[in-house]
Amino acid sequence: MIELHGRIAVVTGGGSGLGRASASALQAAGARVVLLDRDAHALAAAADTPGLRGYACDITQDLETEQLFERIRDEVGPVSILVNCAGIADPGSVVRQGQAMPLSRFEQVIAVNLLGTLNCIRCAVPQMIEQGALPAQAGREAGVIINTASIAAFDGQMGQAAYAASKGGVAGMVLPLARELGEYGIRVMGIAPGVFDTPMTMGLSAASRDVVFAAVPPYPQRPGQPHEFAQLVMAILANPMLNGEVVRLDGALRMPARV
Repeated sequence: MIELHGRIAVVTGGGSGLGRASASALQAAGARVVLLDRDAHALAAAADTPGLRGYACDITQDLETEQLFERIRDEVGPVSILVNCAGIADPGSVVRQGQAMPLSRFEQVIAVNLLGTLNCIRCAVPQMIEQGALPAQAGREAGVIINTASIAAFDGQMGQAAYAASKGGVAGMVLPLARELGEYGIRVMGIAPGVFDTPMTMGLSAASRDVVFAAVPPYPQRPGQPHEFAQLVMAILANPMLNGEVVRLDGALRMPARV
């Protein structure tokens, strides 16, 4: 397993929900945790916890993100662990009552969920590599990247074309990245959560929220909780043979086309 004590872990979307729970678990295990979030209020509340450091960041902006990762390297240390939890959900039909969705709505979901994930990866990986020349040859892990996909990548419902496409992209790049980065001792994994009780889902419109929470897993028959996502993050970090795979975390839920 990757040694966590003293390692620098960056968690995007760390101000709340899945990211906040992951950050707490990492900190409890001895990692030095940096939170990234575009929600300054949530970030300030989360980073108020002793030992956590927070930075406001728009991960869709390449130069801003590059500069921030360099700042993290200078002020905290080189990144070893990256947990990508930042994401948005903007449900809507591509065509409704004969009217086409504005392309900008689709682009924004792709920009945050997919391009934002890759943007942080490309900024973090050089810092992981520089911590040891080809450490895989010596059996030492240089870093671990965990991306957050969604069961919508596989079971997308009506009205989720943008969200499903973005999360399908996140899931689809896990294996190619694991193959590319393995020689450096870097593992890449994905988690595809089902219905979880988070600020993102609770922030949906009432109609969309009713659709999401109408789907109940066989067991446990309730939404997932952020700490359960964090438990899987820690299990991935602990097991070096977990690499290049997307793990569904959904209680055996398979979303219907519509509810």
